[in-house]
Amino acid sequence: MSGQQLPDFPTSRYPDFPNNMLETLITSKTRLKLILKLFLNPEASSYLRGLAEEFGESSNAIRVELNRFESAGLLRSHSSGNRKMYMANTKHPLYDEIHSIVKKTFGIDKIVDEVIERLGDVQEAYITGDFAVGVNGPSVDIVLVGAGIRLDYLV
Repeated sequence: MSGQQLPDFPTSRYPDFPNNMLETLITSKTRLKLILKLFLNPEASSYLRGLAEEFGESSNAIRVELNRFESAGLLRSHSSGNRKMYMANTKHPLYDEIHSIVKKTFGIDKIVDEVIERLGDVQEAYITGDFAVGVNGPSVDIVLVGAGIRLDYLV
């Protein structure tokens, strides 16, 4: 991906879904990847070619699904230079439900493990803030200890 590196949802587990309820409900792997990418983090955004590269799929397959989601009002988009950026429409009546299902399917422990794996040499990680005391919120605060942590991956 050229230009600014956008935070992304870990895609390494996508091929390993045999026991995943979402895979049973959503049979299109491309659609499932987009839901996980864009509905897990309300601030996540990406563009067509970046998604195609990240998912290892054709841009046409990604485009078809993006158009479906955008037509249904589940995604919103805006132009950034010559790129059309897509993100979840947090104002859609089903956003909270989809977001909740994705969070329940991929617990915080799996998500944190995947993100930390991509950050480099993380020796310790601590969940702090509201989530640490059992209060759900829009974000999770994590303190990372290590050398050579990829700052470009962090938001």
